This record gives sequence, C-alpha cells and structure tokens, in this order.
Amino acid sequence: MAASGESGLSGRGGSGISAPAAAGTATGIFSVNVRLHHPEAGTSATVRVLHVSADFPDPIAPDKTRVIQNLLALTQDRFVHRVISLNRKSPDLAALLRGPAAAVPPAAVPFDWGEALTYEAPGRGLFHRSYLLRTADAIAERIEGQLRPDLIVGHKLTVEGIVVQRLSAITGVPFAITIQGNTDGKILAARPDLAPVFRSIFRQAASVTAFAPWALAQVAARLGERTGPTAIVPCPTELDTPMPPRPGGQGLLSLFHLRGHANKNLKGMADALRLLDARGTPQTLAICGGGSAQDAAAARHSAAAAPGLSFEGALSRDAVPARMNAASAFVLPSFRESFGLVFIEALFAGLPIIYPQDRAVSGWFDDCPFAIPVPPRDTRAIADAMARAVREERALKEALAAWQVSSDAQRFGRTAIARAYAEALEAALPCAADSERSERQS
Repeated sequence: MAASGESGLSGRGGSGISAPAAAGTATGIFSVNVRLHHPEAGTSATVRVLHVSADFPDPIAPDKTRVIQNLLALTQDRFVHRVISLNRKSPDLAALLRGPAAAVPPAAVPFDWGEALTYEAPGRGLFHRSYLLRTADAIAERIEGQLRPDLIVGHKLTVEGIVVQRLSAITGVPFAITIQGNTDGKILAARPDLAPVFRSIFRQAASVTAFAPWALAQVAARLGERTGPTAIVPCPTELDTPMPPRPGGQGLLSLFHLRGHANKNLKGMADALRLLDARGTPQTLAICGGGSAQDAAAARHSAAAAPGLSFEGALSRDAVPARMNAASAFVLPSFRESFGLVFIEALFAGLPIIYPQDRAVSGWFDDCPFAIPVPPRDTRAIADAMARAVREERALKEALAAWQVSSDAQRFGRTAIARAYAEALEAALPCAADSERSERQS
C-alpha cells in the first residue's frame, strides 16, 4: 500500500498514538490481563479482534507502511486488537518441488501487537492459494485453546482474505476484510482462475472496508456487488491540521522515496517538463525524497536532466507541511497507488494536487477544482495539469481554503476516521458491538 511512509521522508512517521501493552502469554495472543485503555475514554475495550496483515511493521520488517497500525491505534478504546503480521519467504528449490504440503511451518516472533510470522511461499503468485491455506491452518493451530476472538480481519482481499476465510471456517468466528486497490487489483487481474475464491471471500465477509471509492468499484466490477455491510474509510495521517494555503508558491513539488521512482512516474513528470519547456511555458519541479546512493543515481538517470527539475533530498517528517505549504501544487501521477496518503497531507498543508486518474484518491474529490486527475501515461495531460496548477494557483488555493474548513475535510481527520473504522468493525459484529456499547453507556 502506498502511504506517507513511502514518500521518501527521513525516518518513519507515526500516528502519535502508542502501541498496546505487550501481549500476555498465559492465554496466548489475547491475554486475559490485556485491557487497553484509551487515555480519554475511561473505559476498557472488551471486543477482541484478530488482524491478519502483511502490511504491518514488526520485528522482522519494521519499515512496512503504518496505515493498518494507525487504524488500530486510533480504535484501541473500542477494541482489543491483536495482529498476526505475515512475512513471506521464498522456499528453496527442493522445498518448492515438494509443494505446499511440505512447506516449513511459520516461525513466530512475538511483539507488542501480537506475533510476526514468516511463512514459505514462492513469488509471482505460484501456488498462491495453496500456500496461504497452509498458513491459515498453521495459525489456527497456534490459536487453538486460546481466548477466542470476536472477529478476524484480513487486510487484503486477495491475500490475507484467503487466510481469514479459512480461519473463520475452522473457528466459527466471523471475518471481515479491507480492500487495498493496488495489490488486490493486480492479483484479481493476474489470477482470473481464482475469481470464484475471491468472489466467495468478498460476499461472505461480514464487513468490507475500502480506502477509496475506486478500489471498491474495481473489485465489484470483477466479482459482482455484495449485499453485506460495506464502508469506505480514508487512511489516517497525523499531519491532519489544516494550514491555510499561501498564494505565490515556489513552483511544483513531488515527494516520494527515490527507490520507487519508476512507479511514481518520475520519467513522466520529467517528460512533461520538457514538453512545457518546448511550448515556451517552462515550470520548475522539486523532488523531495531520500534513498540510497544507488536509488538517487537511478532517479537522476530517469529524469535525464529535465529542464526545471531538481532533487532536494530527504525531508524530515516534521518539515513536510511547511515545505508543501511553500509550493504551488503537488504532483504525483503514479502508476499504482492504493490510497496515496501524501495527497491528503498535501491538501491539509494547503497545496492543490495532481493525482493519477482511477487510482490513489480518485472518487474522493471528483468535484473539487484543487484536485486534478491525470492519466499517468499521458505526458500531455500531465503537462497541461502542471501548467494549469501554476496558472490558476490563486483560484485553486482559494477553493482549497474553503474545503479545509468544510465537513468534507473533517472526514479525513483522525477523529472521523477512527469513528468510521470502528463502525465498520462493529457492523461485522452486531451482537458484540451492542454489548460493547451497553458497557460504555452503563
């Protein structure tokens, strides 16, 4: 998933909300002694939710995106969250030839949120479902005899969804899923043979949450509509304090880790600058993003000394809003983005955005002039959007300033996101949710 953690910032950003106390061992991943207290709520969560995610920072892979972690941290006052964090390891050739049945059982490493598991499975989707089902069986064995969760959540339809559907069948616990447009879209397209499996997961899930309207529409177009509870919940960021837009910005800006320059479409942005220069309307574009020396060299090679393009290096997390506020517009016509949290951060920092059409934040800002969609493979469209953003900067920023104080903007703040995500989980557990609400009201 693409989020602010992928934006080339120096250091890993966080939500400003602490992780839960370490899980106890007496009763497994859900310790009877774990009662997570929200600092302001004054009540204890009792509804237990077991999350299965391959996109959760853990001791094995601490630099994963923090979107799922932030969602859980924001709702600790209402749920006892525990996580099975998945990390895939390719089997050696001999093990691969023996097949999924011979895969080594997952190895577990405990951490504050639960357990990090390393499971064997080949890349490129080989034996995709078979290895994930074996992983689900191993997880079921690990949690057998422990405190029973009230809900199991898989944080991608086409990967973790396979695991949690199997866990649900074994344990009798209902399951929910989140949709991540980038990965889920790629796997749905690459594995049409598994469409019946994915369709059953999509329809059987007690609740489905997507991060953007386009992601849900993409899945429904391939698998058909579902009738159960469905929610669209934006990804949370701690950079959700509005900064008034500042007219007279200092050119265009883009932020991403240089390692991802190809997916972020640096070449497309560089080609757009060349086109604008040839038209006699040159623009400037600053690239903020860290990476290794090799990453930087590859990015510079891709940009090929485009006129007006400069590299500013890594930017500290705290410095992001001010740097954004000083620019004219934010540009990131990526080829793949599940959500693209950096676009929301730009809007809160007072910066109009140019984003990839039918990706990232598509569907959230269709009628907003300060959010300009572009087909990422259309150099002319990218160039036209760049020129428009600078030419109409004052008008776009005036519209953005009005949006920042609207109810539409509030839905992207952490308070609203926490409420929306909690409601999505409660929709999967009406009985448990009613009990939890009664306890809070008594």
